[in-house]
Amino acid sequence: MKDFPLSKVYQLLEPGPVVLLTTARKGRANVMTMSWHMMIEFEPPQLACVVSTANYSFTALRVTGECVIAVPARRLAAKVVKIGNVSGRDTDKFAGFGLTAVTAARVSPPLIAECFANLECKVTDTRFVNKYCLFVLEVTKAWVDPAQKNPKTIHHQGNGRFAVDGPILRFKSRMR
Repeated sequence: MKDFPLSKVYQLLEPGPVVLLTTARKGRANVMTMSWHMMIEFEPPQLACVVSTANYSFTALRVTGECVIAVPARRLAAKVVKIGNVSGRDTDKFAGFGLTAVTAARVSPPLIAECFANLECKVTDTRFVNKYCLFVLEVTKAWVDPAQKNPKTIHHQGNGRFAVDGPILRFKSRMR
């Protein structure tokens, strides 16, 4: 073993795939790239995510209490990174990056047609927002694109490095 810089610990524990978070406020939709999220409950499905106060999406999420978590596949990786490097304050990211907004069933923010999964979410707990910028969300509707067979997710490892989902391993489990 050798010392590892504390500033890079997040690279070891990055919680899941890079996703796109959509919000809508005052008739304007926005999308941001996000990788700091985690599942916290199975049924109903709940997750937590960190959206910094520096992000344009923060105010929309806080005020409206709604978002969509869209899960892109590997083929969108370059676009996802570019989306994360531009602010929605200055850019219509849907138009600028050629994303197709699809009307959601239960929330105002749009789904993203190019993503293989979309989760409509409502904020259910804001107790950790002021201190950690952490929102607790409940998934109220989930969508998948059956045309996208075996999509591979991308996972941020820091400093412009990403890993791609690999082979699936199957073991006996008592979980359903």
